[in-house]
Amino acid sequence: MVEKLHWIPSIGAEWHLGVDGISLFLLVLTTLLTVLCLLASWHTIHERVQEYHFFFLLLEAGMIGVFAALDLFVFYVMWEVMLVPMFFLIGVWGGQRRLYATIKFFLFTMAGSVLMLAGILYMYFHTVDPETGRNTFNLLLATSQSNYAIDVQRWLFLAFGLAFAIKVPLFPLHTWLPDAHTEAPTAGSVILAGVLLKMGTYGFLRFCLPMFPQATLEFVPWISWLSLIGITYGALVAMVQKDMKKLVAYSSVAHLGFVMLGTFALNQQGLTGSLLQQINHGISTGALFLLVGVVYERRHTRIIADYGGVAKVMPVYAALFMIVALSSIGLPITNGFVGEFLILMGAFASNKLYGVIATSGVILAAVYLLWMYQRVFYGQIVHEENSKLRDITLFEAAPILVLIVLAIWIGVYPDPILARMEPSLQLLLEKFQQGEFSQLQGVLPR
Repeated sequence: MVEKLHWIPSIGAEWHLGVDGISLFLLVLTTLLTVLCLLASWHTIHERVQEYHFFFLLLEAGMIGVFAALDLFVFYVMWEVMLVPMFFLIGVWGGQRRLYATIKFFLFTMAGSVLMLAGILYMYFHTVDPETGRNTFNLLLATSQSNYAIDVQRWLFLAFGLAFAIKVPLFPLHTWLPDAHTEAPTAGSVILAGVLLKMGTYGFLRFCLPMFPQATLEFVPWISWLSLIGITYGALVAMVQKDMKKLVAYSSVAHLGFVMLGTFALNQQGLTGSLLQQINHGISTGALFLLVGVVYERRHTRIIADYGGVAKVMPVYAALFMIVALSSIGLPITNGFVGEFLILMGAFASNKLYGVIATSGVILAAVYLLWMYQRVFYGQIVHEENSKLRDITLFEAAPILVLIVLAIWIGVYPDPILARMEPSLQLLLEKFQQGEFSQLQGVLPR
């Protein structure tokens, strides 16, 4: 599944796209969540509807381009294109502090992007197309010719890695995320958590591991400890949040810490669990944001203390929320369990201390989600408005039900997904371990 067309031959840039086991399900997740987000926006977006859909579809195009790009120029253009519609989605249709959140998101992402551009230009001037003898942005050639000295690898790893770490976001570069999530419209929060954060984790898999293997090994302890801090810190801060949306936002910091830990375990179980958990997080956290959006449209508040006894008047909604919460916690027979189990296996195989600390994050996730659930759905009805809430409608529940079905399917029978991920990850890992990355084409389907 590779497409290659001449685009700007004078500078060696080509319209070069491809799909393999690493990018396949991220592309499927992107397109699925876009459709579900637009359905969820049907009754919630009433102003500038045409512009809203335009920016959402432009955002989808940028995200697909990032995951499919096999040309460094195309990758960078798509990485930057994605910023523009997200800026407007939060800045126009967001909450009261939307301008602050938008500018903060934009500045953080741009800071990393500038360094990545410097790294891309360095690689461009050190990558030659054997057919034309000219410099090229071809990612496959750049990877096969990336036999850089260790000092150069360190600088290039930092240039790319900082951009990806901000996007993940890796602790302590996460401070833009809670504000962006809180102020974004519901669909914006879903696509931000479900797909945009995965652009960072995908970048580490696609660029840093194969291109800078020696530098990657040197940075493993740093990334692993920052991931563990993110797992614990994200969970503890989520526990004390008063706003449901902020609680889910900080849970993303913890979940993405697991993803990064699995990636830098640098073994088959860790890499497979990391990639699967990227999909799982998009499903579970996307569903949580959709559910929070449903009750927000009724009460126009996300403060946990403003609720109580909601299960009495919204029993179907309460049941759906519980299933999604258990999925996010990682209960067996849900998708979260499979991904976290593989990551923990990889972490224990890499470093037992990492595995032990990461396991505590699973317990903390149960604490903050179940405690929030208990306060919102049970106990006495605190405000009279809660007793008048109507239950979730079928139209509102439809996108959430799709995600619940996927969560349970992956939890019960993940093999169809794992079988398509593992060959690409295995080839990538073998090349990494051998230090032989002369033919990244082997990662792509033949």
